[in-house]
Amino acid sequence: MKAAVFYQVGGPEVLRYEEFPEPALRPGGLLIDVKAIAIQGGDTLHRQGGVLATTPHIVGYQAAGIIRQVGEGVTTFVAGQAVVATMGFGSHAEVISVPASSAWAIPEGLDIELAAGVPIEFGTADDCLFEFGHLVAGETVLIQAGASGVGIAAIQLAKAAGAIVIATSSSDDRLQRLKDYGLDHGINYTKSDASKEVMAYTNGRGANLVVDSVGGSTLEGSIAALDYRGRISWVGRAGREVTPPEVWPIMHKSASITGVFLGIEMAFNPQRTHPLIGSLLQRIADQKLSVVLDKKFPLSQASEAHRYIESRQAFGRVLLIP
Repeated sequence: MKAAVFYQVGGPEVLRYEEFPEPALRPGGLLIDVKAIAIQGGDTLHRQGGVLATTPHIVGYQAAGIIRQVGEGVTTFVAGQAVVATMGFGSHAEVISVPASSAWAIPEGLDIELAAGVPIEFGTADDCLFEFGHLVAGETVLIQAGASGVGIAAIQLAKAAGAIVIATSSSDDRLQRLKDYGLDHGINYTKSDASKEVMAYTNGRGANLVVDSVGGSTLEGSIAALDYRGRISWVGRAGREVTPPEVWPIMHKSASITGVFLGIEMAFNPQRTHPLIGSLLQRIADQKLSVVLDKKFPLSQASEAHRYIESRQAFGRVLLIP
């Protein structure tokens, strides 16, 4: 099979399009012919500085495709079925092998390319808002990096739950487009201080909840934007800042920061997370939520796709197509 591999961490240029041995079908698992790969922010971070579990290494932890074979003991899937799956690594390839417990049947009527952008993005957003963020109707939520995959999912989910939704972006155009998905107030953080704008918009109260996938100095701004006893769901460090953020000011608001990592939650509580993601897939199939796709690249152009993501131009998900 063909795959996008790398031999050492670094910039997008380390990715090479090469022949790679197909993975083996394991008992209790699925062998899947990949049709669409949704590049995650974590994929680019791993390529930049993660640990190589194999050499060469295939990065990536989400893809959708058609089951070629089912392993011994699998009764919930059949060959020929369309599924989306998550994995520790290996998505940037023509074929993947995953445990059946890490896959979801794609509901009837949902395009396979759209399904490729659902589990991590929408599952993370849902956990940030509800399981750990405890968002309720009428509250105000600030979503940092609103045009990201998680950001767009969070905007929709928060609005559907009856929240007042604020989001940040570096582009006025992206903020305008986000209004189609439920945004109430957009903040261009390149033009103004986001925390001050939140305070002005909320008449000095601040946001009840912040979903922060950026970290660093942005997390410091998230604390400044909080209401008294507010909550932050901290879900990443897309800003790639090396200096740890100063979190002491959160003490003055008796507020809280909760780290959210869906991958770990899926491992510890699959009985909750697996049905959750299944229900999110169905809501999208029912057109109650939307997956936003920005651009598609051939798998052979994985380096260009990673470079495009890191340029911060994307609105929604970027796909690789084998």
